[in-house]
Amino acid sequence: MVMCEYFSAVSDEAAVGVLDGPGGPDASEFDVLSLKGVDPVVVLARLEGILTGCTYDEARARPRSGQLLSDPEAEGAFVIGVSDTLRDALATASGKRLDLAAGPFAAVEELGFTPTKTAELLHRLSGLARRAAAENRRLYCWWAL
Repeated sequence: MVMCEYFSAVSDEAAVGVLDGPGGPDASEFDVLSLKGVDPVVVLARLEGILTGCTYDEARARPRSGQLLSDPEAEGAFVIGVSDTLRDALATASGKRLDLAAGPFAAVEELGFTPTKTAELLHRLSGLARRAAAENRRLYCWWAL
């Protein structure tokens, strides 16, 4: 299964710097959330569509959405950007809004989680986004194959 570590960082350079060490972002330096199998390109664009009311294509076209920030020739691990629009939507969503989004998000074919697991995932991801927004940080995904 693909390893996905979502984390916040002050800059793209700091985020890509996690590739210098083994095993992804160090939890002693970054706010990290492990979400195995939550694809930062397709799945997060689908989540952005659910939370903001836009289409998948509109979400994918937003700046930083699924943008590869590290060397495309690298082997094993990459750093991918998460759109600021999704960070902000997650950071400002109420618990009720996240619970309502869990059903449609669970229906995302590429995800394969139950609505209960999806609701838990959304609340955890929202917490990461809230902390990132409060500290003026952006969200990233360390993606290892």
